[in-house]
Amino acid sequence: MITDRPAAANEQEPAAPRHHQLIVTLFGLYARTPGGGIPVAAIIRLLQDAGVGPAGVRSSISRLKKRGVLDSVTVQGRSGYALAAGLDATFQEGDERIFHPQRAKLGDPWLLATFTVPESQRSVRHKIRSTLVRMGFGAVTPGLWIAPGHLRPAVLSYFDSRGLSEYLEFFTADHAGSTDMRENVARWWDLPALQSQYAEFIRAQQPLLDKWTAGEYSGPDQQAQAFVDHLVLLTEWRRLPYLDPGLPVELLSKDWNALEAHELFSRLHSLLGPLARNHATAILEGVS
Repeated sequence: MITDRPAAANEQEPAAPRHHQLIVTLFGLYARTPGGGIPVAAIIRLLQDAGVGPAGVRSSISRLKKRGVLDSVTVQGRSGYALAAGLDATFQEGDERIFHPQRAKLGDPWLLATFTVPESQRSVRHKIRSTLVRMGFGAVTPGLWIAPGHLRPAVLSYFDSRGLSEYLEFFTADHAGSTDMRENVARWWDLPALQSQYAEFIRAQQPLLDKWTAGEYSGPDQQAQAFVDHLVLLTEWRRLPYLDPGLPVELLSKDWNALEAHELFSRLHSLLGPLARNHATAILEGVS
């Protein structure tokens, strides 16, 4: 089994990704073709490399099945799981966010959102509000939300597919006021918190890039190590492009570190991805 590398004595070890998050990443990477189920034995074998035991795998799969993320299937006569039907569009939109995040330019339109939910449906109100935050919206006022206009197709598709469009109204608009948009975005988004998360990503992943580019990992375990590092890398990264709305760089501080973090992710993904896929393919073909 591939072991975790210890942190430096004066550094706090970042929280490890939760087991169900690793499993979602695994399916997003290797089970996207039609009928692309993975045998349970293969899931256990692959997650074992990442330090997740069989009990943890089975518990997380059960949770994902209840949430409607995974379906039980038969894979070449073996018990297995596949991504639930209807999630293709969600994962395709995720591919764009994760691997090709867009950044708005000055002068691009803004997307405005407002919603009305009956008092008796507080859970729906909470779901809409939390989803807007997760998709990168900032709060102008408690009842008015804003995001760069390029998010419009993904946002409208998301709410429509979940039956929530009836509660929302969306508008596209240009900024026509005299206020400084740099000051506005600093109020509407929690940019220091986002910058802190990017900084943590860089702190955790830069040493990994240094070690791989220095050739520290070689030999028979190289591909297995690449699989673990790539699985964790993608799991840690994939939430950040959703929290980051892709604001124009002209409206951000000069030390804004999102671009550095994305470059780091891209280099590691290009380096580790092929090796990781070789390892995963060998396990999947060997088990199935």
